[in-house]
Amino acid sequence: MSDCNQRIYDNFIQNVLTGNLPDSACTLTPDDVGLTATELVDLFESQLMSRHLDLQSRLMQKQGNSFYTIGSAGHEGSAAYAKAFRPTDMAFLHYRSGAFFNQRSKQVAGQTPIYDLLLSFSAAKDDPISGGRHKVFGSKALSIPPQTSTIASHLPKAMGAAFSVTLANRLNFKGNLPNDAVILCSFGDASANHSTSLGAINSTAWASYQSTAMPIVYICEDNGVGISTRTPSGWIAQNFQHRPGIHYIACDGLNLLDTYQKAKQAENLARQQGKAVFLHMKTVRLLGHAGSDVETSYRDREEIAAIEFQDPLLHSARILLEHNILTKKTIVELYQHIAERVACVAKQVVSKARLQNADEVKASLIPPMLKSNTRKSLVSQADRTALFAHEKHNLGHKQHMAKLLNWTLMDLMAEYQHIVLCGEDIGRKGGVYSVTSKLSQRFGTNRVVNTLLDEQSILGLAIGLAHNGFLPIAEIQFLAYVHNAEDQIRGEAATLPFFSDGQFTNPMVIRVAGLAYQKGFGGHFHNDNSFAVFRDIPGVIIACPSNGTDAVIMLRQCVQLAVLEQRVVVFLEPIALYMTKDLHQAGDGLWTSTYLPPDNKSAVFAEEQPLSLTVSVTGTGTELAIISYGNGYYLARQAEKQLAEQGITCRVIDLRWLAPLDKKGIIEQASLCKHVLIVDECRQTGSISEALMTLLLEASSECSKMAAVKLARLCAEDSFIPLGAAAYHVLPSVSNIVAAGIDLVAKRVDEKVLND
Repeated sequence: MSDCNQRIYDNFIQNVLTGNLPDSACTLTPDDVGLTATELVDLFESQLMSRHLDLQSRLMQKQGNSFYTIGSAGHEGSAAYAKAFRPTDMAFLHYRSGAFFNQRSKQVAGQTPIYDLLLSFSAAKDDPISGGRHKVFGSKALSIPPQTSTIASHLPKAMGAAFSVTLANRLNFKGNLPNDAVILCSFGDASANHSTSLGAINSTAWASYQSTAMPIVYICEDNGVGISTRTPSGWIAQNFQHRPGIHYIACDGLNLLDTYQKAKQAENLARQQGKAVFLHMKTVRLLGHAGSDVETSYRDREEIAAIEFQDPLLHSARILLEHNILTKKTIVELYQHIAERVACVAKQVVSKARLQNADEVKASLIPPMLKSNTRKSLVSQADRTALFAHEKHNLGHKQHMAKLLNWTLMDLMAEYQHIVLCGEDIGRKGGVYSVTSKLSQRFGTNRVVNTLLDEQSILGLAIGLAHNGFLPIAEIQFLAYVHNAEDQIRGEAATLPFFSDGQFTNPMVIRVAGLAYQKGFGGHFHNDNSFAVFRDIPGVIIACPSNGTDAVIMLRQCVQLAVLEQRVVVFLEPIALYMTKDLHQAGDGLWTSTYLPPDNKSAVFAEEQPLSLTVSVTGTGTELAIISYGNGYYLARQAEKQLAEQGITCRVIDLRWLAPLDKKGIIEQASLCKHVLIVDECRQTGSISEALMTLLLEASSECSKMAAVKLARLCAEDSFIPLGAAAYHVLPSVSNIVAAGIDLVAKRVDEKVLND
């Protein structure tokens, strides 16, 4: 062991044997809080297990056998609140929650916490939760979704899970969680300052203030320091004890009796009264932030010694001695015995195999596919007629994309009773562009949840709903608004199957209104032409329809991907095409479509098979292929007509699915033409055109037909979108596309970026 580790180890034994133990202002007895002597010893054992796992991990790290040394030392009081709650109460845990994990493991038969955690420390493939991908506290059997948050990014989904319990009761929905479940969420005092945690707690209070039951206990494990930055004395209490809608309880996290009593109070408030609780657990941090942390660089030795004397294990030993439950000798023997157990198990795990190749690492990026669709129900014609009564005169007529999306959502919500929409202004207003119009009136406010203005909370709500078996369709009002909340998709939703080896999933559809070409709007908040934020998230599917027919089919496919394949899907809707009706001239109606009802034989869901996410193609020309999506595809179709008048025959390829790309289909269609022009409405740098160019150039070395194809791309300028007509100076236009096509066919451009 290191000097620090050895000192902590030896000090416990010496202080117990000499009776040099810290005092406590708490005068509670085990009888006062309802704990028997046996139960108290059991809690103490969980604390000891956590401590020795921390010490062993650091020893293994020096030997090259452990890869995680942020331990739980000083936070072992979490064992008490683990005992206060049920093992079916979903727990989103802080990374210092080792004692909680150990104690909860004792509540479920067949668990082996020491072995499991050491497997996790050593990144062994046999790690039962992450499969060797990360050290996480997680377990399907223990209702602990694994998560690696160090900045409290797990709080929004905990908030969402709490809301889901209430929602399930309102809708009489049998979810994954018991109908009287409480959600637990632990985090540190430093993380309490992060905007993500503040947003989640604010959203909880916002709902609770309006008399919505929010059965959640936020547990702030306050050790007074974040790495080296101190938390001001009294800051957490002053910040959270007077929040409307939140019940504040403080406890001494060094004292098992006080922590257990206060945790039971919190449990009663949350479970019996549906109250949101902030449990403030004061504790200490031992052994520094992590193994690499040199604590003496920011704390003097006297302060470190004083903190170490407040070791929660010493406080627990004092309680056991004061109440004649164990002797000094027995306490030390138990301490040493558990150290030996942990060391013995550690010798077994270091020989376990680790992930050997990229395929093994990536195996859990994609969730497992379900065998059948048990959630879908048939809707009678009579019910459907009543559902669409307000549209009976319009159903047979061609409509623009926004209206068709609205009707698609109407049918989907009727077919899937577990679909819940959530987003800002989506209720009676029907959204900024009326895509959710009448849905609240038809399905009620429990299934069309009008949220507060906070994208982190909207996405966290969706993740929490998915944890309880709902299928959330979340709406982000404008593409630019997602950037402040992207980690809810990247760091939380998309990583869940990866870090749980596919055991936990949170399927959802995230509708995002975005892209450019909006008349009358400007700036990077409403005319955002970059979706790169989604493209580098492994496992996420990105759909982008350019027309009403595809919008209907693709949204249904997105729901199928979420329901059957448990995927996280981003459905990117081009705002500028929502109300577009005409293609070439006013009144031609060529960009409207007739709605295809879901019971039509040709509709999606006729057979529930894995979906093929393919491109669509218009035209059969072999001179020029134009590859685009969204607004770019619409402009390319206009350019196609003008190019034909110039004698250039085209085929226009609509990507439709932006991740994963239909690589085979793209190469196959491109190879049929002499020239390929990529039209990308997003910025030249970081746009999907770069991936397409790379794909086709790499294909040219393997496909002789592709080797002869001349390539070029036309992108938006590397600029934000300005207001008014100036926007069109930095975006591709029909005239740009026509000119680029003519230049390319005339061989004046060869593998060149046209914007340069």
